[in-house]
Amino acid sequence: CYGIDMARLGDFVAFNAAITLWQKSGRQKELNEIERLCREQLKLPRQEQRNIAKLIYEPFSNDQISAQIAALVKPANCHADVEVIFQTIKGLHQSIPNHPGDWYFTGDYPTSGGIRVVNKALLNYFEGRNERAY
Repeated sequence: CYGIDMARLGDFVAFNAAITLWQKSGRQKELNEIERLCREQLKLPRQEQRNIAKLIYEPFSNDQISAQIAALVKPANCHADVEVIFQTIKGLHQSIPNHPGDWYFTGDYPTSGGIRVVNKALLNYFEGRNERAY
């Protein structure tokens, strides 16, 4: 599955950080709408589906997600400042300009199968099912 097992989104700290940001901002109704859109996408033929999981990250900046990741991973008894930094997509493209394989990070999967799997993984998350999407 593209080298990274994306079949269980709840295993990803960045996904959990984004979900936490949605919840902290009181936007549960919008998350419910994303779940509805995900269900609708999975009814479409594979070739017509779009990656609904990208909507989870869309309203938040890299800095907001990084700060929330730091909050999630910092132990309660830790008094040190914790920051999470990572390569941006722009930086990735600059560092390897002739390599188009950024779908691990952008969600722009090169096949309809990858999009179907990530949509199914998102639905599994919403339904509380800790199982692979394929």
